[in-house]
Amino acid sequence: MNVTELKDKVLKKLDDTELEYDSRFNRKEERLRVERKDNFKGVDIELNKLLQKANKSEEIIDEIVYYVKETLLRMADDKEEVNVDKIYPVVRSTSFPKETKEGTKFLVDEHTAETVIFYALDHGRSYELIDEELLEKLNLTKEEVKEKAYNNLSELSIKTKKETVQENDFYFISHKDGYDASRILNEDFLNEFHSQVDGEMMIGLPHQDVLIIVDVKNEVGYDIMAQMMMQYFAEGLTPITSLSFSYRDKKLEPVFILGKTKNYNKDKNK
Repeated sequence: MNVTELKDKVLKKLDDTELEYDSRFNRKEERLRVERKDNFKGVDIELNKLLQKANKSEEIIDEIVYYVKETLLRMADDKEEVNVDKIYPVVRSTSFPKETKEGTKFLVDEHTAETVIFYALDHGRSYELIDEELLEKLNLTKEEVKEKAYNNLSELSIKTKKETVQENDFYFISHKDGYDASRILNEDFLNEFHSQVDGEMMIGLPHQDVLIIVDVKNEVGYDIMAQMMMQYFAEGLTPITSLSFSYRDKKLEPVFILGKTKNYNKDKNK
């Protein structure tokens, strides 16, 4: 599949959603623009960055279509009354844009050298990042947004799936609710987890929809962690970082691990 074929498949699936939209394809930059017909608000899709993932699994096309559909629905001028209590923090890479295409700044806080914290207003099946204009409409201060966000985060359930490889315990958190990576901000959870590990506690947030915590007990564990992070980072729709973090003394420290070529985890499910 090439970029043009990917574009055609995305648009075909969008047609099935009955959205009223227009699209433009920039061949030079391999970017697809999809926007509402009524107010011309829309999203840009960097197809060249998604092609490799789509060739591995066409499920990514459904994710793209879902993202576009929900985003365009949220961009309607006659939005429903919002629930200001449904606010959560979301983690993004430091390279993620800090303002909208119109130049309005998002609410952003520092996190680590690799990650930053944004804040999102949840709409049930999707969410929108809070910028200065939305903040004014919500009639909240930034501190009030942060307080609501972290309170709501603390109430999210955290279920883990455990896999042991070469004596190292890997715990996967993937509720697919948009806030899996955000759970790294739940300090009570991290501290409780840290009190139970036998080796070194490593954490990975390769993309938005997974958080990986590892009880590393030997050198092989670091190797597996490095391979896993690269794989998940490459396959996520919203990648964050391929680096792992060491958690000690209640602090996250990015760690670069040079993985070996042997694939210890080749049969594991993503």
